[in-house]
Amino acid sequence: MQETKAKNNPLATAGLLIAAASWGLVWYPYRLLQEAGIAGVISTFYTYGVAVLLGLVLFASQFRKMKGMWGMMLAVGLAAGWTNVAYVVAVIHGEVMRVMLLFYLSPLWTLALAYFWLGERTGRLGVIAIATSLLGAFIMLWHPERGMPYPQGESEWLGLFAGIGFAVTNVLTRRAVHLSLAAKSFAVWVGVMLVALLCMPFTDLAIPAPQTLGHYSWLIMAGIGLVLMIATGGVQYGLTHTPATRASVIFLFELVVAALAAYWLAREAMTLREWLGGILIVAASIVAARAEKA
Repeated sequence: MQETKAKNNPLATAGLLIAAASWGLVWYPYRLLQEAGIAGVISTFYTYGVAVLLGLVLFASQFRKMKGMWGMMLAVGLAAGWTNVAYVVAVIHGEVMRVMLLFYLSPLWTLALAYFWLGERTGRLGVIAIATSLLGAFIMLWHPERGMPYPQGESEWLGLFAGIGFAVTNVLTRRAVHLSLAAKSFAVWVGVMLVALLCMPFTDLAIPAPQTLGHYSWLIMAGIGLVLMIATGGVQYGLTHTPATRASVIFLFELVVAALAAYWLAREAMTLREWLGGILIVAASIVAARAEKA
């Protein structure tokens, strides 16, 4: 009875769809900030700073319950920070859909990490998912004139590394069953700020002081921060009340939103080979979700 209720929870489904749509669109305001002279690493620091400040207010009464959990929270936060900073920088400078499809190889890394770290058996579906995702990546990345099919340029490598970081975050989250939703959310926001802070010395653009930023830039960053908070809450609630297999499929809505937004806002269009490789990667994500359920 509980399983049926979870499957038909419209609020949980809405939360996941809102989160997926948010991540499919968030690259655009980050690009606007880049054009205004605020590097992706710096804007990431400030936008997640908004989330942290609001989190300090919302979760003030729960901080005592987090005592003794700081070690695991730090691990989850740093993994999420690695994921988010790499993702933001990648979609700012690279082709949105190529970056996202490389990011969506994350189920491959999740299955591998779960096998070696958590002792979870991969099984036949897992092997099929791995083979399908690798075939999709091969088709999408292969160019006869370039030789071996591997990511081209910094943005595509960052998209790939962001997907690996997402897999690490997923596995750590599985191990951190004792952490509350508030603790996980707050850990993610703080972790992204820490990683962004560590990456700031390596950015090409100057690091502007908060008081030098214009009202327009602060309005965009505050808006992104609020959207990311809502998206995080939607993900946490949705995953709690939706079967994992269905949630993984719903998350693929991000690719639909991103494809439409990239075409209309950035005039980026995918080639036939990229579409074919992308379809295989999406199919692999669905198979991987079913493998995890099995």
